[in-house]
Amino acid sequence: MDFKILDASAFYAGVPFRSSKDCYTTSLIYEEIKHIKKSHDALETLLETKRLKIREPNLESTKDAIKSSKDTGDFPQLSKQDISIIALAIEMKGQIISDDFAISNVVKNLGLEIIPIMTKGIKDIGKWIHYCPGCRTNHTTGNECPMCGTSLKRKLLKQSR
Repeated sequence: MDFKILDASAFYAGVPFRSSKDCYTTSLIYEEIKHIKKSHDALETLLETKRLKIREPNLESTKDAIKSSKDTGDFPQLSKQDISIIALAIEMKGQIISDDFAISNVVKNLGLEIIPIMTKGIKDIGKWIHYCPGCRTNHTTGNECPMCGTSLKRKLLKQSR
């Protein structure tokens, strides 16, 4: 694989500025990070030399990213930028460079590769559930138990590897 898919954290870590590989991102991520190295025109140089390519994921990949993030329970923690980068990874079957734990969980559950850049990355993957510590019931979403009114907590049901 001669390319990487970059989340915002990869830009903050300087990955595209010191990599010889082609890099892809979405316009939503680019809008989020375009202030980086602005005075040096570094991003424009990457675009002009075609080492950085901005590509929009198709609608099907975006729907798959949303469904997958809902399946893992990570959807409420993800921004539209996060969904766009997951969708691009689904479409291109590429490696994402990101330190975002919710993105990592969704991507790993999809069987795709994620490379952490400034952290060690996530150790466990699985699906998030909401549970009530009061009446000990599980719920798919929400902040408050519909049965007793107690604030719900979240926990990761780890997948066996």
